[in-house]
Amino acid sequence: MQRIYSNFDHKKATQALNHFAQDEGGSINKMKALKLIYFADRYHLRKYGRLITNDTYFAMNYGPVPSGVKDIAEASSFLDQSEKDYSSQYIKTIDNLTLQSIKEADDSVFSETDLEALKFAWDTFGYLDQFQLFKVTHEYPEWTKHEQGLKLNSRIQMDLQDFLKDPDGPVNKCFELNEEDRAIRSEHLSEMAHIQSLWS
Repeated sequence: MQRIYSNFDHKKATQALNHFAQDEGGSINKMKALKLIYFADRYHLRKYGRLITNDTYFAMNYGPVPSGVKDIAEASSFLDQSEKDYSSQYIKTIDNLTLQSIKEADDSVFSETDLEALKFAWDTFGYLDQFQLFKVTHEYPEWTKHEQGLKLNSRIQMDLQDFLKDPDGPVNKCFELNEEDRAIRSEHLSEMAHIQSLWS
């Protein structure tokens, strides 16, 4: 299982949710926000070799889910106090399905390439609702490889190497990779997984 070294960035996760809530007019369906972050992460990983928030992804029935971002979106009990204190300054859940922005997004936490990826996700997929988005995510190989397994498990950890694979058919690849760059990205992920194994 190839994963980037575990160093989840809760500030970027919070601001990505906040960013998309503001793009949507001030509030956004939580599942839609999570799917948009997935598309931004897929783009950024393929183009620049890393995820935006350094999250861990799971395949679930409604598609790929960034687990740490989901915890923030749901104000989960799994969050530590610093994560709760930070996220509560910017977003709040107004019902079980909707996130509301309560403070202007702090884009200073992002790199220029992070912002590029967030813009890509919004410009490409932001017009779709949450149900259309989860259906689109089911077209990507990192989810389809787990489709049968999800009949027996509620979630399965995803392999970031699979994000480098192209979907079949007329589906947006979230950045076109040539074979040389794909190999470079794959080697980088393997190196990071090795570093992680030394620390775990």
